[in-house]
Amino acid sequence: FTEKYPEIKNLMGYDPVFKYVVLAMILTQFLMFWLLKDASWVTILIIAYCFGGVINHSLMLAIHEISHNLAFGHARPLTNRIFGIFANLPIGIPMSVSFKKYHLEHHRYQGDEILDTDIPSRLEARLFCTTFTKCIWVVLQPFFYALRPFFKYPKSPTLLEVINTVFQLVFNVMLYYMCGVRIIFYMIGGSLMAMGLHPVAGHFISEHYMFKKGYETYSYYGVLNKITFNVGYHMEHHDFPSVPGSRLPEVKQIAKEYYENLPQHNSWIKVIYDFITDPDIGPYARVMRKHRPAHASRTD
Repeated sequence: FTEKYPEIKNLMGYDPVFKYVVLAMILTQFLMFWLLKDASWVTILIIAYCFGGVINHSLMLAIHEISHNLAFGHARPLTNRIFGIFANLPIGIPMSVSFKKYHLEHHRYQGDEILDTDIPSRLEARLFCTTFTKCIWVVLQPFFYALRPFFKYPKSPTLLEVINTVFQLVFNVMLYYMCGVRIIFYMIGGSLMAMGLHPVAGHFISEHYMFKKGYETYSYYGVLNKITFNVGYHMEHHDFPSVPGSRLPEVKQIAKEYYENLPQHNSWIKVIYDFITDPDIGPYARVMRKHRPAHASRTD
């Protein structure tokens, strides 16, 4: 690619505007915590699903960008990690540092039956294989996504993971005393709902589930990219993980002949519907490669 299109190299590196967008989302949630502290449970539930959960899901995808050092650049890895911990606060569940630890191996060893913890377990595949059970799996997807790495490929916690967890728990306790249990639900409940049966959660399935045999990565070019840091440009992201999401459409435009004719998605809602209803698609509809023990685990 870069030999034919050397201008793609100019797109690599961090986006200087990104951190301000993330900061604005964090402050928006802090404001919502205060505004909603006396709201009814029905209001909390509706706004958590339709607004707060979307913000938090977008923050999770900001953490995805941060895991690639795209907030402050590769020269400042610790600054990226600290910013990721701060971006984690409105989500309510400590995940920023752990996500980076496993996500980089998803890139390096994509499809590896052990090292790529994005691939569901064999137990998931056996238990969730009908329309009804796949619907349950989608609803519970945040739990599988979060807990699977610790069972499938456990690693010892790092100091930064401990700091991430302690910082988040202290924030949660402070928020509870300041705003009450409804806001804790708005925060954590919204995060979980927006990772399950929710339009923005369609990217979890659209990215690597084999909707067409032999193709293991798919891009989505729909409107929801505008609130998810262009995570839908997933072929482009895997080809050039050092290009920030804001510039991935430029990659596609520059090298369009490499992407336009590949299988792609245009609706995350349809992706979820097809996943649940199509008997040929399920948690194990993935391209897998046999694990080779010579693989060494590294964290950049």
